[in-house]
Amino acid sequence: MQPPSRSRYFDAANIVVIVFALAAWAAPGGKEKKSSASTIRWAEGKPGCTFTRDEDGKYRYGLQSDDVGITLAVDSQELQRSRRHFGRFIGAVLAFRYTGPNQLDVRNDHIKLEFTSHSHVVQKALDPDDFSAQYQYDVDALIHEKEREIKKHPEKKQEIETTLQAYQKELLDMQEFLRTRSLRTVRLDRATPETKGWVFFSTNNKWIGDWKKREDFVLRISLANRLFEFPFTLPPVEGDLILRRRGEN
Repeated sequence: MQPPSRSRYFDAANIVVIVFALAAWAAPGGKEKKSSASTIRWAEGKPGCTFTRDEDGKYRYGLQSDDVGITLAVDSQELQRSRRHFGRFIGAVLAFRYTGPNQLDVRNDHIKLEFTSHSHVVQKALDPDDFSAQYQYDVDALIHEKEREIKKHPEKKQEIETTLQAYQKELLDMQEFLRTRSLRTVRLDRATPETKGWVFFSTNNKWIGDWKKREDFVLRISLANRLFEFPFTLPPVEGDLILRRRGEN
């Protein structure tokens, strides 16, 4: 009987290596480790947590934990306003205050919103510059589409042009708003302890349909080794409406 060929030994060795590799991959130690960040969650009545209904028409949720204070402000009519935009998105204002001795990085891309009432879809905060460029692209695409429609239906020219003018104005207003009022990545320290700005989240998702009478959300903010969570409902109480005074949005 002839001994096995050398190639068979190599085949057997390769099989053993593959089996061990698969076993190592499937072992618990091979899985991605869970984040060790501590979670600080807003809850009504909990120490360090506040809630106000303010005259500017916004609900404000405050959360203080050691050297970090965060305030989430959401317009009481944000659900209604979000459906009047050309683009589909929802916005909120975040304010940060850091009183620690070191530094704290606040990053727009470390903020997420969970649409609890819509299959728990999670959307990252939109980058202001990318959002502005996408808005421009979408409006330009609509203009080209409508120009073709005018050629086919010249009798609708005035009606279509009026609509397009409104979208172009909204585009310019939105781009200016994003440029001047968005939350930007910043490093907080003793010299610069505070920052504030708007964050926006796309609602253009197949699992996010029409708004319900009351919508549940969870806003999450990752800061260093801490995860801040703001569960909130719009409106907090069914039928709630804030009579606002004129002022800054």
